[in-house]
Amino acid sequence: MQTPTAKQTHSRDYEAKNLLVLEGLEAVRKRPAMYIGSTDTRGLMHCLWEIIDNAVDEALSGFGTRIAVSLNHDGSITVVDKARGIPVDTEPRTGLSGVEVVFTKLHAGGKFGNSSYNATGGLHGVGASVVNALSSRLDVEVDRDGATWAMSFRRGTPGVFDGEGPDAPFTPGGGLRKVGRVRSRAVTGTRVTYWPDRQIFLTDAQLSVTQLHDRARQTSFLVPGLELEVTDARGDEAATESFLHEGGIAEFADFLAADAPLTDIIRLQGTDSFVETVPMLDDAGAMTATDVERQLEVDIAVRWGTGYDTVVRSFVNIIATPKGGTHVTGFERGLTKAIVKSFEGTRGLLKAGEEVIKEDCLEGITAVVTVRLAEPQFEGQTKEVLGTPPVRAIVARIVESELTAFMNAPKTKAVARQLQEKVVGAARTRVQARNHKENQRRKNALESSTLPPKLKDCRSNNVDLTELFIVEGDSALGTANVARDSEHQALLPIRGKILNVQKASVGDMLKNAECAAIIQVVGAGSGRTFDVDNARYGKIIFMADADSDGAHIRCLLATLFFRYMRPMVEAGRVYSAVPPLHRFELTNPRKGQEKYIYTYSDAEYQRKLAELTRRGTRFKEPQRYKGLGEMDAHQLADTTMSPKHRTLRRLTVDDALAAERVFEMLMGNDVAPRKEFIIEGAYQLDAERIDA
Repeated sequence: MQTPTAKQTHSRDYEAKNLLVLEGLEAVRKRPAMYIGSTDTRGLMHCLWEIIDNAVDEALSGFGTRIAVSLNHDGSITVVDKARGIPVDTEPRTGLSGVEVVFTKLHAGGKFGNSSYNATGGLHGVGASVVNALSSRLDVEVDRDGATWAMSFRRGTPGVFDGEGPDAPFTPGGGLRKVGRVRSRAVTGTRVTYWPDRQIFLTDAQLSVTQLHDRARQTSFLVPGLELEVTDARGDEAATESFLHEGGIAEFADFLAADAPLTDIIRLQGTDSFVETVPMLDDAGAMTATDVERQLEVDIAVRWGTGYDTVVRSFVNIIATPKGGTHVTGFERGLTKAIVKSFEGTRGLLKAGEEVIKEDCLEGITAVVTVRLAEPQFEGQTKEVLGTPPVRAIVARIVESELTAFMNAPKTKAVARQLQEKVVGAARTRVQARNHKENQRRKNALESSTLPPKLKDCRSNNVDLTELFIVEGDSALGTANVARDSEHQALLPIRGKILNVQKASVGDMLKNAECAAIIQVVGAGSGRTFDVDNARYGKIIFMADADSDGAHIRCLLATLFFRYMRPMVEAGRVYSAVPPLHRFELTNPRKGQEKYIYTYSDAEYQRKLAELTRRGTRFKEPQRYKGLGEMDAHQLADTTMSPKHRTLRRLTVDDALAAERVFEMLMGNDVAPRKEFIIEGAYQLDAERIDA
């Protein structure tokens, strides 16, 4: 007997009765990810954004200045606004109230035409209805026309609940009800409370108050004068935080910037129109391609900082587009063209053969890109990418024109020159990093011609165990070379004090032999191209003399790593060795007592001297080390290099902005703050501690 194949076992019946028709909100519950992206925390938060964005669109259109969001103890979410309120009259084509249309009909709302809204985040008309479909209960109250109107839904079905919460008895049917009166017909607004349906969302999907705060703060920047109040009442005590910013996107860009400013906030603004062909219903009810003129408003706040990270936030009608779109592409294109054009006719900046690309222009930039237009084309309901094609050319043209005017204005010539120098420095760093990466790919790191010959490398390739000691001077190198564990410890000598990279340009830093050698030996690049995963050593240890010159060298090295290899510092992989200052040699040590005792500070020396004198322990004249070169290899290994006995100080960055300010004060071009710091410190110095 022949065994049936998989194809043969399937039924061949395929008729109209086999087709499943999902009507109304059934499609949303069947395929929720099509509408909210996922059913995890991201989808749960997306539902909340849909309700909040409806209220924000009202404020954006000039109605209402306050929105309150509450995460309630019973698992529900409430969003309250004081705007116009959802229409409560009857929609003629469906015979339903405006509230029921908004919450039960897909692709229904007031944002399709130009009569109610000009530029909004919602345009598909599915936001409120999708949230309703994915809620085990949704209650809406509207203050309008002198009365309070109410309606409830269970998983998208209108009806009446007999009690509180989603588990209360539910009777389907019934429409919009008048449940009270308001003091004045001028009092209007909407209150929505809903319980996310746990049949839909994953068990571990939870609302994030941190994300909610970030979104509320972001919206308050984008809509100046709008106050958003967020209350988290899920715990034992309710916590409320309000967000209100009058400064708009200029204040937003300043808030986002994490580095010191190179330029002030630059506003790039403009308005233009374009013609878009869209399908529209004609009088006969057919879809006809129609040319529609659209108005595009562009408003961008941009500033460059001393760092090298790029932060670009983009928005369309206050809706964030985290994956960009045509408006971001146009911004980058216009900005690059304006900066490249600014080099024409200038001398002494770009050398022959050098070129500037988009990445160089974006280094250290913080920008907030906003555009407003009616019915933008998004890619998907989650609105992460703007797809309207004409926006690209218009934004590029406005940005190029406005930024060119800034670069050529007499008042901003000096700042424009600084910006050009930064861009050129970024271009040279990029080329240097590319060349270095190509060399690294061709050769094994140990055999690479880019490694300086003075490096005394270790044999191990295990990054978790290897250490690079950056040693001050060739004299200390000889002793350290004997004292080290050559299996895991590498040595790189530097000649005296390296370049102060806080004052120098990127180009000067790369030309400096000592800085270049350190970057090459670490092997992970520099600046924005630095990749901590490519670092050849697990620990970087500065080993310099315990005197003022040694302290200066350690400060210069710390400046280099903080400015150009910061991820190493942030990862806790940069250290400073702590060599001893004094040595006591006991003349007749007892059994089990060390013959040599080391102290690492003057205070520790005084305590040890007093202790030995009190106990009657005999010792030779204490030795004061003036430098690492005075130790023999055994002493250097025991006190400074051996992991069993040494002391290391780890360099950390708890507050990047504070660290940036300290480095700028100690090592930057502005002398006055440094002089003031030194004078204040002088009054705190004990004259008796000076080793003259």
